[in-house]
Amino acid sequence: MPLRSIVTLLFIMLSGAAQAATILVWGDSLSAGYGLKNGEAWPTLLQTRLAREGFRHTVVNDSVSGETSAGGRSRLPAALARHKPDILILELGANDGLRGLQPAVLAENLGAMIDTAHKAGAKVLLVGMRMPPNYGTSYTTRFEAAFADVARERKVRLVPFLFDGFADKPELFQADGIHPAADAQQLMLDTLWRSGLRDMLKG
Repeated sequence: MPLRSIVTLLFIMLSGAAQAATILVWGDSLSAGYGLKNGEAWPTLLQTRLAREGFRHTVVNDSVSGETSAGGRSRLPAALARHKPDILILELGANDGLRGLQPAVLAENLGAMIDTAHKAGAKVLLVGMRMPPNYGTSYTTRFEAAFADVARERKVRLVPFLFDGFADKPELFQADGIHPAADAQQLMLDTLWRSGLRDMLKG
């Protein structure tokens, strides 16, 4: 085979490998775009930012409204086998908290998902959440700590709080007071980006 053909083939192979990089968003309604129009949710905005910043990753949003950490744990192996992501954005736990489930169980499920993702060759960005104060100081403290503890034990990057900077602004939430409105989606993406996602993409 002529040298020029070999070089061309290598270029095509390398370009294809770069384009095949995948980010899998594994979350609940906060990532699924509940109550939003098509194209408004932060995972879609992430795809736009990646293109603008020169990254060739493809975003696959496999989030499910109402999903718990247990449900996500049971579905994850099949999704990893199907999508083969390079990066997993793990945004689950809010529904565990709203249902008052034990933070220890949440931590176990998050840890298991991270272990499964690592075995599949994916890096993990863990997204933290907090519960409102009416759940009581003891519960809210243990709930928030579950994310930090898992991130430290599994040595993964942590986004401490997805609603950072706007949790106390009701105008940025939908009528239910739980789900962020369209105007908050860019803020969530900015938090994810600066809390580790950008660095993960580079390295």
